[in-house]
Amino acid sequence: MADTPILVTAALPYANGPLHIGHIAGAYLPPDLYVRYQRLKGRDIVFICGSDEHGAAVFMQAMKEGVEPQAIVDRYHEQIQSVFEGLGIAFDYYGRTTSDTHRDTSQAFFRTLEGARIFNRKTQQQLFDPEAGLFLADRFVRGTCPVCGYEDAYGDQCENCGSTLSPSELIDPRSAVSGAEPETRETTHWYLPLGNIQPKLEAWIATKTDWKPNVRGQVGSWFNDGLSDRAMTRDLPWGVPVPESVDGDVEGKVLYVWFDAPIGYISATKEWAAEQGDPELWRRYWQIHENGTTPDLLHFIGKDNIVFHTLIFPALLMAHNEVDADGPQWTLPANVPANEFLNLEGKKLSTSKGWAVWVHEALEVFAPDVLRYGLAVALPETKDTDFSWADFQARVNGELADVLGNFVNRALSFAAQFAEGKVPQFIDPNDDDRAVLDALTEFPERIGAAYEQFRMREAVQETMALARLGNKYFNDAEPWHTRKTDPQACANTIHVALQLCASLSVLMDPILPHGAERLRAMLDLEGVRSSEPGGTEAPIMWDDAGFRLLSSGDLLGEPAILFEKIADETVEAQRALLEERAAASEAAAEISAEPDVAPYAPLADTITFDDFTKLDFRSGKVLAAEPHPKADKLLRMDIDLGFEQRQVLAGVRGHVEPDELVGRNVIVVANLAPRTIRGLESQGMLLFAENRDGKFLPVFTEAEPGSTVK
Repeated sequence: MADTPILVTAALPYANGPLHIGHIAGAYLPPDLYVRYQRLKGRDIVFICGSDEHGAAVFMQAMKEGVEPQAIVDRYHEQIQSVFEGLGIAFDYYGRTTSDTHRDTSQAFFRTLEGARIFNRKTQQQLFDPEAGLFLADRFVRGTCPVCGYEDAYGDQCENCGSTLSPSELIDPRSAVSGAEPETRETTHWYLPLGNIQPKLEAWIATKTDWKPNVRGQVGSWFNDGLSDRAMTRDLPWGVPVPESVDGDVEGKVLYVWFDAPIGYISATKEWAAEQGDPELWRRYWQIHENGTTPDLLHFIGKDNIVFHTLIFPALLMAHNEVDADGPQWTLPANVPANEFLNLEGKKLSTSKGWAVWVHEALEVFAPDVLRYGLAVALPETKDTDFSWADFQARVNGELADVLGNFVNRALSFAAQFAEGKVPQFIDPNDDDRAVLDALTEFPERIGAAYEQFRMREAVQETMALARLGNKYFNDAEPWHTRKTDPQACANTIHVALQLCASLSVLMDPILPHGAERLRAMLDLEGVRSSEPGGTEAPIMWDDAGFRLLSSGDLLGEPAILFEKIADETVEAQRALLEERAAASEAAAEISAEPDVAPYAPLADTITFDDFTKLDFRSGKVLAAEPHPKADKLLRMDIDLGFEQRQVLAGVRGHVEPDELVGRNVIVVANLAPRTIRGLESQGMLLFAENRDGKFLPVFTEAEPGSTVK
């Protein structure tokens, strides 16, 4: 319904790194296109997002850089917000999950569910880092993947084969914090019983027949496998603390990031409402009204977040509604139009491998609208798609410049040269003139239908189709001929072309907001409703673009080039930069894969010849070797010195196997005073060489037992 409040959210980006084009194509450009369209339609819509500043990823980045987590999120929050603004992603409000409002909202939500005993409390064994002194969340554990053998898999997923894992499944697990071998200790957490809620979730999802097949398919696979309890708390030094008022030991425990992150949509809406001067206004978009009106809640995300927005967050909302049945009821998502992944130059986009295009850098080279268009035509709506610099250049040059820009330039230039810079009179139009204006009436509905059904690429194609129609009409009318043979026919052609330009300045606005504004300035067209948040109401809206927006005699502004073409050297530079970074990343990975080699040990203090001659080195044959019964690092050996046998202890267990020594002749310091170690006497010392990596290697000799070594 036109008067139904709409709340649109875009997935909260992690504030631990910059944004790349895959992020924009997956979760941020599609909702911006949709919201801008709806604003032009005059709908009651609010667009919310914010930085996700909690969780293991942020904490790990902070450890990597040796700074506090707050420093990480402060840095990237500012950078991410700047990128959104530069690209024209027009949120009504962009918040952050480290705000006081968010902490209070998340904790209140948790307390309500915990107080009603919605959660199952479980005490279980969890990996613990004895060196760092903390329990290890999934992402804090690295090890060998049991599926593909990849040696650097995370505790929740293998990035090499994509398998979903748990830390207990990893082979040779290690702490990502300190590198230590984890221990197993007991800890208690609060679990959401998704299995109990599954019947309600299935019944609700069954009503969503209009959802994307990729979304319904993924949800169906989760249902088929059976939902299980999901922990809603973590042992982590960074996050929203579990409320102290909760019964039980909450020290060192925080809310699971996928508990508090979706609530970030709510807390950001609260902060937006406060900015509007009406602190309770947020309820209009989140809760069912007293008259039964249900707000439309739309989550725009990438496919890796489907489960959280279609199952976990709705389950939390359902549970809260059940607990507070007499209070305001939360609305559930009306749709979750998730996108698939954007690949890059035929390969999977990977920041760790340097195979990414960072948006803040791209904005230094390309205009925002150019980037928006290049990504909009490649949106991965129902399947993975590919972005290539060659296709990007072809689209911008062949469509933005040669189709849209060329048509606008021709229409305005002809008006400037042959109509005194005004909209000419429209008198006695021919069939072609009327046919084009009749066709124009269909475009707002055609383009709008695509937006309404979340088919953004189709909306882009239909918008460009109007520009193609204009070009064909202009070519067929040949005003360069009729200006001499039939001036009124030429004037009619210019008039119709200008009307198409005016309509385009409205209909292209969701995709190309900056270009649309420039085009309206060239047409001196005022009174168009803004697609920006909080824009003032104006009489010309989306549906009006199907009709003539200019009047005969209206003065026009100065014509200008709407979109410049991209030069070959510009895209070649981008492609070269991509290859250089990938090569540098690969080289860095090879270096890091090599074992760290310590420097050579420094020379000891200088001694005299007399000092050296005090040492009596003898060749000795190892008769027996075995582990010391009471010491993990010691070997016990029987050694034949020719003239006598001795027991010698050596701290080389783990460096050499006992049977590698038996029968071999070694070098013994034979005049070393005996000493007792863990109950056994050592009557000498063996010579070993220590490599730079700390490995001990025995020094063998072929000399007979008892021989003096000098």
